[in-house]
Amino acid sequence: MGFLTTLLGIIGFSIGIPFGLFLGFFFFIYSNPKDVKVPIVRPLHELDSETLQDLLSEVPLWVKYSDYERVDWMNRFVSDMWPYLDKAICGMIRTTTKPIFAEYIGSYQIKSIEFETLTLGVLPPTIYGMKIYETNEKELVLEPVLRWAGTPNITLVLKLLSLPIAVQLVDLQIFATPRITLAPLVPSFPCFANIAVSLMEKPHIDFGMKVLGGDIMAIPGLYRYVQETIKKQIARLYLWPQTLEIPILDCSVGSTKKPVGILHVKIIRALKLLKMDILGSSDPYVKLGLSGERLQSKKTSVKMKNLNPEWNEEFKLIVKDPESQVLQLQVFDWDKVGVHDNMGIQVVPLSMLVPQESKTFTLDLVKNLNSNDPQKKRKRGQLIVELTFNLFREDVHRFSGPLDRKDSSTGSVSEGTHSSGAGVLLVVIQGAEDVEGKNHTNPYALVLFRGDQKKTKMIKRTREPTWNEEFQFMLDEAPVDDKIHIEIMSKRSGLSFRGKESLGHVDINLADVVYNGRLNEKYHLINSKNGLIHVEIRWKTI
Repeated sequence: MGFLTTLLGIIGFSIGIPFGLFLGFFFFIYSNPKDVKVPIVRPLHELDSETLQDLLSEVPLWVKYSDYERVDWMNRFVSDMWPYLDKAICGMIRTTTKPIFAEYIGSYQIKSIEFETLTLGVLPPTIYGMKIYETNEKELVLEPVLRWAGTPNITLVLKLLSLPIAVQLVDLQIFATPRITLAPLVPSFPCFANIAVSLMEKPHIDFGMKVLGGDIMAIPGLYRYVQETIKKQIARLYLWPQTLEIPILDCSVGSTKKPVGILHVKIIRALKLLKMDILGSSDPYVKLGLSGERLQSKKTSVKMKNLNPEWNEEFKLIVKDPESQVLQLQVFDWDKVGVHDNMGIQVVPLSMLVPQESKTFTLDLVKNLNSNDPQKKRKRGQLIVELTFNLFREDVHRFSGPLDRKDSSTGSVSEGTHSSGAGVLLVVIQGAEDVEGKNHTNPYALVLFRGDQKKTKMIKRTREPTWNEEFQFMLDEAPVDDKIHIEIMSKRSGLSFRGKESLGHVDINLADVVYNGRLNEKYHLINSKNGLIHVEIRWKTI
């Protein structure tokens, strides 16, 4: 009897302990506390120092730091828009996760994955303050402090074999400090082409997760493991300097394309041109330019009374989009009086060219580019040209195909070195600040370089003009020992003895631009009390 009693006791103990633990855990995760008390709200002056110290983390940053702005208006805006933002964000989540879920269907005996409920709740995020950074770049940098203690109801149903398993996310809390960069700023709505988001510190994320109705985050040890794993994963992807890029506008539409290379055009000769004059001859010249450019077209010299002229003249054109731009070539008959007669036209798509390789074209001239014109078949002679497209070194990697076959001569320039070869000097006059004339303030900017003068448009009656105009200078060698002169002028509208006056000037040494490739600074104007000018200069080599 004693042995039997001992045996039954051992069996009862071995069964009772696991059963008791399971039953206790069941009541733990499914039961709600009964002794929850409503907190007592007190004025700050009634609290002791220790309690006040604990509350400091809850004080908005705009109270503690002067460089953070109070944005109550934005919180009200988000609150009013939240019902619509909720639906829009949830719709994006469904669209984004649908192909991800599709990859797992059929694997691991998973039959389907879908959202049963998806809502972010009625409580919107709160912005505790926002810092705005000023830079010389064409960008807007915002740093909001976000806190969201939401009440989302997100239920994901995973059908494993024939058993549906519901996973529910509840009681979500997120504290984060993202840096949001809107760049580049462009003249097309919504006025920025991309959004870049980075986290300045590891976010605080807290949530509950129920599986089959039970809160699995209540399992000891699991909560901390899941929290740390999520924080590390988010930090690895989005903690500064890592960024999340969100394109808003197509670069070809929203932003101004930057030069990527130089097209060398050699107009060699023309053959059997049409007779345009009464005496049976013509005085031809060629006008050439790239599509999509506002710059004035370039022209060859005029060959008098010649239907088979030979020029052998070379031109350089700056290319911004070699995949879509075309070279337009038009032959005219020069006349002393009246409009010059069109002798023929033809185009060459730049996509036909292989970078760093010369190619000769014999082009059949046509009256116009209308394919339905019956006179298009009439022979108007031929134009022979030689084209060479050279990419800038820093842009070679942006193109595929033949551009991949690059040697050391077309590779990128290493930091701290420069090329003494040909290139393009790009000067962007962004704007000016605190400029004022004695008699009038209608500012415009003059750019003088190696005897060439260019100027921006004039803006009337302003001390803070914004131009954002770009000027290009093609050079055969790097301007290491050169300076560029930029002067702000004011011009009185109408007749006046004091029609123009200088509002200040600056001379910029280009050595730093050549060695670093880029300069973007604000300069104090000479002969101006407080005037500044914002200039961006780039040097690109081929």
